Amino acid sequence: MEKIFNNTQVAFALKSDTELDRAYFLFKMIANEPLVRIGTAITNFALKAHLPVDGLIRATVFDHFCGGVNEVDCLSVVDKMYTKGVSSVLDYSVEGKEEEAQFDAALEMTLKTVEFAKERQAIPFAVFKPTGLGRLDLYEKVGSKNTLTSAEEIEWNKVKERFEIICKTAHEKDVALLIDAEESWMQDAADDLVEAMMRKYNKEKVIVFNTLQMYRWDRMDYLKKLHERAKSDGYYIGMKLVRGAYMEKENARAAEKGYPTPICASKQATDDNYNFAVDYMMKHIDHMAIFAGTHNEESSYKLMEMQLANGIAKDDKRIWYGQLYGMSDNISYNLAGHGYNVAKYLPFGPVRDVMPYLIRRAEENTSVAGQTSRELNLLKTERDRRKIK
Repeated sequence: MEKIFNNTQVAFALKSDTELDRAYFLFKMIANEPLVRIGTAITNFALKAHLPVDGLIRATVFDHFCGGVNEVDCLSVVDKMYTKGVSSVLDYSVEGKEEEAQFDAALEMTLKTVEFAKERQAIPFAVFKPTGLGRLDLYEKVGSKNTLTSAEEIEWNKVKERFEIICKTAHEKDVALLIDAEESWMQDAADDLVEAMMRKYNKEKVIVFNTLQMYRWDRMDYLKKLHERAKSDGYYIGMKLVRGAYMEKENARAAEKGYPTPICASKQATDDNYNFAVDYMMKHIDHMAIFAGTHNEESSYKLMEMQLANGIAKDDKRIWYGQLYGMSDNISYNLAGHGYNVAKYLPFGPVRDVMPYLIRRAEENTSVAGQTSRELNLLKTERDRRKIK
């Protein structure tokens, strides 16, 4: 398999020299763990104190990792990326809400993105987070099979109704729908809801995708059992495969509450688990669709090799590669340049509301071994290449 991910001219073709310098400066800061901790604390304080920092945040970390403050704001970014064959997934990245009105607002925004996806070839998927439609504590209680109060029953029925409205709309408009995974202690309830939607709306083909976080050692077993149920009940499985983004929180909670961590024992075990899932789904690709959400070059090459070995076209719509906006452009743009299906998650929302997402991105880049140094090396290579010209 030809190694294609080191071509920085392709990776950063859309970035001006100024944007390239800004990205390099940003990742230099993210590489400094104490600076990230201090910057996070200061940013949180400034936001809580209602200090006028929105402009500074938008000019730095926000514009690098987000498409805009609303869905229309994102369209210039969407169109620009699509000139290079990279599609977009508009991701309303407002987190940590607790009120019914906020959940209804997230429902309406998700329906808007479904409509956007219907109208634009450059947006092949819609997406939402389960906790965008209901409280995390409620998912946890439902997943634990604890008895709900009458008020909680009403609340949970509203969550189910929101899922139903979005999935039904996506099915009617023939728009593929990604549903994100979150903390393990709320995921059982979310999995049950998503599976019910698959059973209902994936009868002819995949519309609804769940997400498997493969840093969890139990996810392969879940996938195999889901496959058995899907064969029995006659529906297709859509799955976004990721490694996961809540590792520190998962390990800390397991230690605090005295139960075994759901996280794999090592990075290698996580990588193996991810690749096992890709391999399993490719063996059953006639009944499944894969959205391979990964910033890992080796995993990307493995999937490319499987497509080639099995005679599956690069642009087969059952197989997509996905990365986050602002990261791993060397993977996204080089894959697209070679004819593969690629979509960038493009987060959007009001600056202050998107900060939890941005903080998680900064912390993830700091904690994942090699992630930031790889970005820096690629950016440096392209800066040097342009200076030579």
